[in-house]
Amino acid sequence: MKYHLAQINVGRFHFPAEDPRNADFMDNLDGINALAEASPGFIWRLKDDSGNATSIRAFDDPHILVNMSVWDTLESLQLFAYRSEHVKFFRRRSEWFTDFGGPSMALWWVKAGHLPPPAEGRAMLEHITMHGSTPTAFTFREKFASPE
Repeated sequence: MKYHLAQINVGRFHFPAEDPRNADFMDNLDGINALAEASPGFIWRLKDDSGNATSIRAFDDPHILVNMSVWDTLESLQLFAYRSEHVKFFRRRSEWFTDFGGPSMALWWVKAGHLPPPAEGRAMLEHITMHGSTPTAFTFREKFASPE
C-alpha cells in the first residue's frame, strides 16, 4: 500500500488577521500557496472557496490559522518548506505569530488518496503534545519512515 505525508501547521496571530501589521503575510499568502501547488511532490492542501484556509477554524480561537497539506514524500515537503521562497516567510513567522502554547506542526503518514480533515490534524498536534514524536505523529526533528 502507498502512503503519503500529511502535515498541519498552525499559528496564532499577534493581531487580528486584517491588522496592517499582518499585511506582508496576508499579501503573500496566495503566492506561497501557488508555489506549494507547483512544487514537485505536492498533492493537496486545505482551502476554502477563497483559495486559502484563513477562514477555516480548527480551533475555538479565531486568531489561529491552520495550514494542512499532503505530499508524495517527506523529502518533497522539506524541499518546499526549507529550499524555496517559502523559507523567507517561515523565518519571519515571529513577526506575525505568537507562541502557540504547544506544538505548532505535525507530520503523519496517510494512505494514498486520504485527504485529512482539520480535526485529524488537530488530533496529531495533540498526540505530539501527549506523547512526543512517534510513528503516529512526528516532526522534522524526529522523522519516521513511511509504513509501506
